[in-house]
Amino acid sequence: MPTLPNIGLFHPQIVHFVIAGAGLGIFFRWLSLTGKFKWSDGAATALILIGTVAAWAAVRSGTDAHGVAERVPGAVRAVQQHEEEGKELLNMLYVIAGLELAFLVPLLAKWRKFGLIASALAGLWGGWLIYEAGQAGGVLVYSFAGGVGVRSGDTTDVNNLLKAGLYHRAALSRTQKNDAGAAVAFAELAAKFPEDQTAQIMGAESLILDTKDYAAALTALAKIPMPADTARTYRRYQLARVDAYIGAGRKDSARMILEPMAAKAPTNKAVQERMEKAK
Repeated sequence: MPTLPNIGLFHPQIVHFVIAGAGLGIFFRWLSLTGKFKWSDGAATALILIGTVAAWAAVRSGTDAHGVAERVPGAVRAVQQHEEEGKELLNMLYVIAGLELAFLVPLLAKWRKFGLIASALAGLWGGWLIYEAGQAGGVLVYSFAGGVGVRSGDTTDVNNLLKAGLYHRAALSRTQKNDAGAAVAFAELAAKFPEDQTAQIMGAESLILDTKDYAAALTALAKIPMPADTARTYRRYQLARVDAYIGAGRKDSARMILEPMAAKAPTNKAVQERMEKAK
């Protein structure tokens, strides 16, 4: 018997067809019961069937994808919760789709109105299960990074995940006024990604903001190749140099950088604020 292909990579795309297909189908079924929108009857059946097929594919792709996500420390229960919610939703959609199809049979056609009412009522629970499955998936992704950076199996994506984690840990420490924690995390980010210009600039900014070591910041910035002046990174790099010069008491050097920046972007607030500091 042939082995079915692994479709775990496509799980995020597939689940959106469940939400759009089944969700709209349930809404259109209720709309059709008003008798005012004749087109919504057939649309409801079609969308519910599409959503049901998508739900089957979502459960299948989720099963293919769960191994990597489940190995993340602490994520096992979140993965299992998402799987359970997804399977419960699929079973309910089987019921709703069955009702939609059953009353298309000529033998049952005279009871079709009652079948559609039953489908609409079942759809209320189906809609709730769509929400629950989506919420469980959101917890898995946003709280445990389930699948983030690892779906492709590409080293670059995994490194991007690590980079994002270090950045967010550092940013949170700074928000919490934990200067020492922010300094450690930003230093680690810069050390692990020496080829990433933005990571290096962040490391230098941390020396300015978190440790107030302006000399070390200037040394770090001097080692970074200056970005092209057409890039957004250029302004960040130059403003970091300005902040380090101002902090070190070298306002003349800060003004030498700021004056051409101010001439090029006279309304830029960040530049204007530093011009005031550099007076």
